[in-house]
Amino acid sequence: MERDVVIHLLEKGYVSIPVVFLDYYDAFGLDEKDMMLLLHLHRYIQQGHTFPTPEQLAQKMTLTVNSCQQAIGRLLKRGVLRLEQNEDDNGIMFETYSLKPFYEKIVTHLEAEYAPQDDTRDQDAGELYRLFENEFGRPLSPMEGETLAMWVDQDKYTYTLIKAALREAVISGKLNLRYIDAILFEWQKNGIKTPEEANAYSEKFRQKQKKGKDKETSKQSAPPYPNYNWLESD
Repeated sequence: MERDVVIHLLEKGYVSIPVVFLDYYDAFGLDEKDMMLLLHLHRYIQQGHTFPTPEQLAQKMTLTVNSCQQAIGRLLKRGVLRLEQNEDDNGIMFETYSLKPFYEKIVTHLEAEYAPQDDTRDQDAGELYRLFENEFGRPLSPMEGETLAMWVDQDKYTYTLIKAALREAVISGKLNLRYIDAILFEWQKNGIKTPEEANAYSEKFRQKQKKGKDKETSKQSAPPYPNYNWLESD
């Protein structure tokens, strides 16, 4: 290898990769391809190239350009990557990628991991996880576990209210977190704070739906009005 080539490679410098990148990416539902894409984005940003194209990223990976575009979209949707609008000194707008959302998720995860432990809270959280896993008939995914934690820590739903929402989803035959999240949001919007209030609200809602269905069925089953032509009667 020629000396100039070696010097050129050394002049490219080094990329510092935070260890937490490798330790916690799976906690946010990311796979190895997602992680490798984040590492390449991290590398480009560190080198001052804050908006690499899918073509440039694909050249560094075993992904096609189209797959790379889809992966970027997936990272944006998962909230670990952000597209930011910036303006230079001449007033020209330009876009950059930011990994700040990923760092924020890691910090939040670390804060929760190293926070002083409350035995009662841990017992409640463990019971809630087991209850969901029993109803789902499988272990919860990392993303599902994070959703449960967000309901408690960010949305401030109580454990008893989350259990009531799970019960409501079981009754409705729609056992998924998106449906349960909609139930909790609806209850919060209507000032529901206890399982008793939730049960009363849900029963009232079901009665209202039943009346609507009965009314619709009655319309469909009613005998058609006879189309009688009075002008042709004897």
